[in-house]
Amino acid sequence: MTQGRKTSRAARPVARSAGWDLTGAPARPMTARSVIASTLLGVDPPRLPALLLARSGELFGISEGTTRVALSRMVTAGELEPDDGGYRLAGHLLDRQARQRVSRAPTRRRWNGDWSMAVVGGRRRPAAERSELRHAMGVLRLAERREGVWLRPANLGDEHDPAADAVVGAQCHRFTVRPTDESPFELAARLWDLPGWARQAEVLRAAMAELGEPFERGETELLPHGFVLSATVLRHFLADPRLPPELVPPAWPGDALRADYERYDRAFKSVWRAWFGTQPG
Repeated sequence: MTQGRKTSRAARPVARSAGWDLTGAPARPMTARSVIASTLLGVDPPRLPALLLARSGELFGISEGTTRVALSRMVTAGELEPDDGGYRLAGHLLDRQARQRVSRAPTRRRWNGDWSMAVVGGRRRPAAERSELRHAMGVLRLAERREGVWLRPANLGDEHDPAADAVVGAQCHRFTVRPTDESPFELAARLWDLPGWARQAEVLRAAMAELGEPFERGETELLPHGFVLSATVLRHFLADPRLPPELVPPAWPGDALRADYERYDRAFKSVWRAWFGTQPG
């Protein structure tokens, strides 16, 4: 692998605060499955030859044999499908990529003050159903006000998640409401940790600025860290409640994070593709 210019001492504390140490390996070791999933989640269409997926593993010291075992297990689990010498996303990972794509460039409609509410029905539900519902509510970006009552402003665009909608429809009654016991701004602040999301967004923006510079110069030394950072930003997009502008704190960094990521992603992907092209095969 081509060695690039080392990161400056002044920049390293920013990277460490984001969860990686630029002088060594990522803070959390990547498994073969996580590398495969993150690689395919980051390309569109989500399909790559098996050899390139194995090379992604090599960035993290994962052998080709280990990657191929993980590929086989992911096919068995319904997460991947074989595709003419390669693999493509399937099942819940394909659904996740669709949500991820929307989260990078979300559509919103003008908010008229209405809230979407889902109230769990009265029947007893097994733990598996309760867990399935909680996951579905996260996908649909509803937050739990109290046990069994979920809310969000009715401002999202036309995108839908049929699987999550089906889970909620099977377990809940749905209403359109306007809360009157507190201001919408205060209610949103109670339902979501907005300062926490904003703080992490700023940490990620700083990390992208730090790593984006060497990628723009074509350096490959920090590719593993850039890979992890890209996956982390995409996960953070999925955690954005995507509230109306009236309900978020001042200087909300959502749009700035998305703009920074588009620039970073272009630079990172350019170096990533070049690295693939220089590897023996």
